[in-house]
Amino acid sequence: MAVRGAGAPILAGMVIVVVLVVALVLIGAGQWYLWRRLVRDVSRPGGRWRRAGTVLAVVLPVLSFGALLGGRVLPMAAERWLAWPGYLWLPVMLYLVLALAVGELVRPVLLRWPRRRAAEPAAVAVPVAASAGSGPADPADPTGAAETTAGTTAGEPERGREPVDASRRLFVSRAVAVAAGGVAAGVVGNGAYGVLRGPRVKQVTVPLAKLPRAAHGYRIAVVSDIHLGPILGRGHTRRIVDTINATQPDLIAVVGDLVDGSVPDLGPAARPLADLRARDGAFFVTGNHEYFSGAAPWVEFVRELGVHPLENDRTELPYFDLAGVNDIAGTAEGHGPDYARALGDRDRARASVLLAHQPVTIHDTVKWGVDLQLSGHTHGGQLWPGNYLAELANPTVAGLERYGDTQLYVTRGAGAWGPPVRVGAPSDITVITLASKAA
Repeated sequence: MAVRGAGAPILAGMVIVVVLVVALVLIGAGQWYLWRRLVRDVSRPGGRWRRAGTVLAVVLPVLSFGALLGGRVLPMAAERWLAWPGYLWLPVMLYLVLALAVGELVRPVLLRWPRRRAAEPAAVAVPVAASAGSGPADPADPTGAAETTAGTTAGEPERGREPVDASRRLFVSRAVAVAAGGVAAGVVGNGAYGVLRGPRVKQVTVPLAKLPRAAHGYRIAVVSDIHLGPILGRGHTRRIVDTINATQPDLIAVVGDLVDGSVPDLGPAARPLADLRARDGAFFVTGNHEYFSGAAPWVEFVRELGVHPLENDRTELPYFDLAGVNDIAGTAEGHGPDYARALGDRDRARASVLLAHQPVTIHDTVKWGVDLQLSGHTHGGQLWPGNYLAELANPTVAGLERYGDTQLYVTRGAGAWGPPVRVGAPSDITVITLASKAA
């Protein structure tokens, strides 16, 4: 057991290195492709745009890696300077590559698109010498030559197969580049607006067989993945708190990934959580990102704000049991999920709701007879087509699904990690309305 524990950090380090290498290769290949299509193919050698574009092709990915690694090596003040350009370039690069890939299908058509031709000139007589020793081909033609129409001489290119001239190729490259840039700017701009304006409220009704009639209509506001950091700060928290309070819930569940940084750096940004209001209070469980900067200080900080941490713990509310388990990321520190501690001695005749950041824990939750698990973590994929990758690692990416006698609800989250952009996965705060089958 000790050997396994000692090897875990090494294995985790190796995984991080592999991920970084793969990311470097993919970003490098993407940058080369973008430079080729957006700089080389649309500019003339030695021109001002080619020089500027080449510099940007180097600087922008460097800023992106600086933003990704900055939180581990730079103070928050410096990280903020890198975050906006570095993080925003990642989705811009993604959608530029996707748009240009579609452009590759259109490019050959545009290059061969028939152009309007000038009016054909009248046929011109061209003398063709007769074969040696054959004599005049036509007695009426004393020169011994024959007339033929221009355009039928052997060796002339067939109509429709003329070579593409350089100016046309340049025009097509520029047209595709401008169209791809417009698409990427529109998609990323709209996705950023969706994050910065704050999450919208989503209403979901969940029937629970064990819920008593008196609890019919009980409302839980579920918020996850707020991701306070170098971009999303106090104003983001305030919007979320005001939105939750406006729904007038009976209980509030903050299901992990509250922050991307330490308490000294982000404590002021999280302070509006002290204003959360619900009849039965607000509760918190850790997400994987809390462990990147130290989960224990954040647990104590949210407790000071009046939000109750559930660290592998349970509270018995009047109508059901509410439990919470630590995130899987805490396992390396000896503070991972402990279902026995949270649920071992409870009365299974009562309805139960479990807060667990990652939906992948649902299979353990089913074994403990929980009625409903509330999770986040996936962001719904955040950036399409990231939802397809999220499906490979999570049993449910977003929404409500049933696993045996247990139901799992996964919220897309209220913030964004890295780029403050969402495409195809809008942020949300979900109000879960519990329904009693006895009502």
